[in-house]
Amino acid sequence: MIIEQPRVLVAGKDLQASLLRRLERYARVCYKSEDRIDAASAPVFLGRLIARGHESVIEHEKVTVLFVTDRGISHEIVRHRLGSYSQESTRYCNYSKDSFGNEITVIEPFFYAGKGSYHIWQEACQAAERAYMALLKAGSPQEARTVLPNSLKTELVVTYNLREWRHFFRLRCSSAAHPQMRQVVIPLLLLFKERLPVLFEDVDYDRGFPREHYARVIITDDL
Repeated sequence: MIIEQPRVLVAGKDLQASLLRRLERYARVCYKSEDRIDAASAPVFLGRLIARGHESVIEHEKVTVLFVTDRGISHEIVRHRLGSYSQESTRYCNYSKDSFGNEITVIEPFFYAGKGSYHIWQEACQAAERAYMALLKAGSPQEARTVLPNSLKTELVVTYNLREWRHFFRLRCSSAAHPQMRQVVIPLLLLFKERLPVLFEDVDYDRGFPREHYARVIITDDL
């Protein structure tokens, strides 16, 4: 059994400043004020729209992210309606194959680390792995998956428009969200704040969540 930490990969092409210029161009059609566009006008103009709650225009652009997290967290993410999803399938992935290392991979729950409960979690996952491997000998992956744990690692590609990302962050970065959700989503929000501040600077998050548990966020050209 492989134990991994969660991480998030972000398509770098989706976070470029040119996105703001395109949004300004789309929005100014409403007012026929395209003649006011210049090199520095987009953040100011879009900031005024966001402040007034006129967020429909930012639905014209999207960002794609790959979450590497556990199945429990992925089940919560896909509840967001306005999105497109592609997820690693336990029906078709056979974790006994060489391409998966002949074992399952699970995501470590940070809140058990260093505690006696960690061994309970670890033993439960190992028991699930043994049962899964035994069931594979009697049937197919889609049948054997019934015993796989919520901690099973999954890869989930998510594409939201920018308005939906704002909604997603408001819900999933709050103190009411699951701790493993906050672990992956808060550092992602901080990246959005850094790259697209005018669109995300007003979105709050659980500032008490320990930074040492933030998942790694990787900007990539492979998405």
